[in-house]
Amino acid sequence: MKRLNKLIKCKYNIPIYGIKTNSKEVCKGDLFVAIHGFNVDHHLYIKDAIDKGAVAIISEKEIDTNVPVVIVKNTNEVLPKLLKKFYDNLEDKFTFIGVTGTDGKTTTSSIIYEILSKHYKCANIGTNGVDYLDLHIDTNNTTPTIEKLYEYLYLLNKKGCKYITMEVSSEALLHKRLDNIKYNVGILTNITEDHLNIHKTMSNYINSKSKLFKKTNYCVLNIDDKYFDRIKNKSSGKVITYGMNKNADYVISNVVIKNNKTKFTINNKYKIKTNLLGLYNVYNITSAFITSLLSNIKPKDIIKEIKNIKSIPGRAEKLDFGQNYTIVLDYAHTENGIKNILSTLSVDKNSRIISVTGSAGGREKEKRGKMGKITSDLSDLVIFTMDDPRFEDPNDIISEMTKDIKKNNYLKIIDRKEAIYKALTLAKDKDIVVILGKGRDNYMAIKDHKIKYSDYDVIKSFFNN
Repeated sequence: MKRLNKLIKCKYNIPIYGIKTNSKEVCKGDLFVAIHGFNVDHHLYIKDAIDKGAVAIISEKEIDTNVPVVIVKNTNEVLPKLLKKFYDNLEDKFTFIGVTGTDGKTTTSSIIYEILSKHYKCANIGTNGVDYLDLHIDTNNTTPTIEKLYEYLYLLNKKGCKYITMEVSSEALLHKRLDNIKYNVGILTNITEDHLNIHKTMSNYINSKSKLFKKTNYCVLNIDDKYFDRIKNKSSGKVITYGMNKNADYVISNVVIKNNKTKFTINNKYKIKTNLLGLYNVYNITSAFITSLLSNIKPKDIIKEIKNIKSIPGRAEKLDFGQNYTIVLDYAHTENGIKNILSTLSVDKNSRIISVTGSAGGREKEKRGKMGKITSDLSDLVIFTMDDPRFEDPNDIISEMTKDIKKNNYLKIIDRKEAIYKALTLAKDKDIVVILGKGRDNYMAIKDHKIKYSDYDVIKSFFNN
């Protein structure tokens, strides 16, 4: 509990028991901060927050209400400062490692977590949830809202956690969710076109990503990435590079991908063997290797931990239900992500690839045609279906995905469960069925609701039935 006038300059000496920006989550005694989100102005929900028990409001405009209101110029900028005071600088108790990029955030963050958790009291926060020891919490965002993040930090601190590896989204950086966090290591996986519905231009998108590296001790950057120089020039910490470029600090070479294994060498010295397939995972692992070195873990221990990682949930995850073909569950939802996973799987020329994919509604439409075409080009059969349509018609989304396809190798099945069942029914011996787009997500976003849904559960139910 904190007094309101200790959190922000005002005349109100009332006790505050929590800070919320989502009116649905407000409890009695909370302070409600009316921030501006991407899709909604939270000022519209002030009355709802008060009805739920909010005892004070932080607002950018005067409102007629019977609870104290503090007017500020920018609620989004004030929110991190309020939380920092409310939680007594809780963020200072942890060593943070942040991973940003268009693709590879979850995999890289998870690899680092798998390595560090064998040596330190380390947690992981990202798309797949919050994980620490036997604790697991499902999350709704790649990077949690800032008040949720502080709730997690409070819980993790009580349980003795010292290190946190986390996925850092461009949207979180744009909306100042991480303004209070100082990272020891920041990692750039790659940058390709994405989230332009939010950022509008690639320049804005890159600028948002670069914010991570303005407050980071060590900036681990992919030197092979097209936008490397722009990120490097905005980095304030020590820059450490990795990639196949011979000028990198950590040079990748001798990459061999076969027999469901990947082998490669770092700096002609460290020989890496992994169950994670694909060149893109070579990059992810290399950045995790560097981060682990910076965390004072011995190379031989890092190499051993990498070798022991079987898979990352929802990321090129192979599922075994006793079938005589391969099922791969993957989160790929960009042109580059789809190209990476399907190119890796198509190395086996004896296997037919059946892909199930869609594209989320309310996101940039420009990428849909590219996603559809690359999926068609690298698959023997594609089943286009719904994927978080939100307020858009799935038929319209699929039409945009298929507009540039030249091959006659696809079906349209709107219902995602039906689409997955169709793919599994069509699969024959040695085929590879790739379910793309949602990974281990546990919901389907339809209009403004999140309906309980899981690709994994659908696949499991197919075999149970």
